[in-house]
Order: sequence, then structure tokens, then C-alpha cells
Amino acid sequence: MKNFDLHNHSNFSDGMLTPAALVELAKKGGCDALALTDHDTTLGLEEAAAAARRHDVQLVPGVEISVTWRNARATTLHIVGLNIDPAHAPLQAGLQAIREGRKTRAERIAADLERIGIASALEGAYGHVQNPEMIGRTHFARFLVERGIVRDTAAVFQRYLVAGKPGYVAHQWATLAQAVAWIKGAGGVAVIAHPGRYKITPQEMRDLLAEFKALGGAAIEVVTGSHTRQHFSEYAKLAREFGFHASRGADYHAPGESSYAPGKLPDLPADLLPVWQLFDH
Repeated sequence: MKNFDLHNHSNFSDGMLTPAALVELAKKGGCDALALTDHDTTLGLEEAAAAARRHDVQLVPGVEISVTWRNARATTLHIVGLNIDPAHAPLQAGLQAIREGRKTRAERIAADLERIGIASALEGAYGHVQNPEMIGRTHFARFLVERGIVRDTAAVFQRYLVAGKPGYVAHQWATLAQAVAWIKGAGGVAVIAHPGRYKITPQEMRDLLAEFKALGGAAIEVVTGSHTRQHFSEYAKLAREFGFHASRGADYHAPGESSYAPGKLPDLPADLLPVWQLFDH
């Protein structure tokens, strides 16, 4: 089976490597095919494609779309689009609308951190941003580590920036229906990213999967960097039950921040249908 790694980030969103450096790392990791799935932008795909040609790696053009799912807590989800046409105008218009909300959210996060005595967070976060339109929680996390307030980015997301903790700001992103429609309209495959990360009940997860499938969603990530071995088994079972294809992606951001380098994930369970079977080659 080819080594597909279908969820990775560059410095065009909240990764630390350039698209070219990410492709080179993936080649070293044994990747046959790599997806660049930056948050709410496709600007890194051109550089990634050129590097993929040099390194003889198949580039799967992708994106990771921020979504607000309207359960009781307005949960933030991430929907990955794979094998998309980045020139699709409705997709680009939707991504632009999402990016415009990031600046306002960042200002509110900084104000909340200021309230508990952490000054200059906005300037500090922007110091870690390659693309100012894409400022996000990870950039604030790196600032907090740099300032010595926490030891690493994993600890940040236990103490700050998440629901119920300082620096958390609820925000309205795209709807699930919008994200799936943009991806499908761009000729791509819609995938629920890292379902094990969402703080929802088992019944809410089943409701989400049913809604996603009804909208035309095709796959869920089973093997991904933030999943445990228990998650691998749990979401493999749900993929079988709901008839989803399965995806595999490191969700790589940076050295020292990610559990797996591109290409180094465990394999998907052999009986699952891999999402790359749905790609038009």
C-alpha cells in the first residue's frame, strides 16, 4: 500500500515549515503522496506542487476549513477538503470570509489574556505569523511558550485558549453545510478531521456523523497525530458503521509540536476503505 499522509500544515497557516520544506520532510519520511491542508487558505499549494515535482511526491491539494457546528455548545470543528481545485471561486470566497474573522478573534483573545496579566499577547502572536490573515490559537500558544508562561504548546492547550480557560473566544466560522458544499463544488472529498479531539458526547458524535453523511461528507480521519490507539479503534468502528472511507494524516505543524512526522503514522486498518480511492487521478 502506498504511503499517503493527508493532513499537514505549512507556514502559510500555523505550521512552521515552508511548503517546500514540508514536502522535503515528507519525502524523507517515505511519503508517496502528501496533502497540504492549511487552515482556511490554499496559498501554499503552488510552492508545494513545485517541490513535489522535484522530489517525486504526489501532492494532494487540500485545505482545512474552520466550522461552527450548532450543537448546544456551538462546537468548532475542522473539515478537511482533499483533492480540491483551489481555483474554484465559491471555495475561495468562503475561505476569504473565514479569514476576515480571524483578526477580530485574535484581538479578543489578546484582550482576555491581558485581563489575567499577560501583556502584549497580540504583538507576540503576530511575531510567529508568516501570513497575518491566518493568525490563530497556535500562534498565541507559541508566544506563551516563548514568554516562559508554559513549557510547551501541548501545555498551553490544557491551561489556556480552550473552552473554560483564559484566552478562549467563541467564534462563528462556516457552517458544516457550507464547508461540505465548497469542497464538493471544488471537486474534492470532504473529511472530518481528528474527530477524537472534539468535546462532544457519544450521541452528539453520532449525530454529527449522520449529518455530515447526509450533506455529502465522504470520510473521517481514523489515524491522525492527535488520536490515541484507542481512538484509532473507535473511529475505525464508526467508519465501518456509517459507511465512511477512512483518512490518514499526521496533522503535522512543527518539529517538537507534532506526534508524528509526515509519513510516519501507523497504517489504516486493512479492512477500511482508504479515502484516496475516491480521488480522480
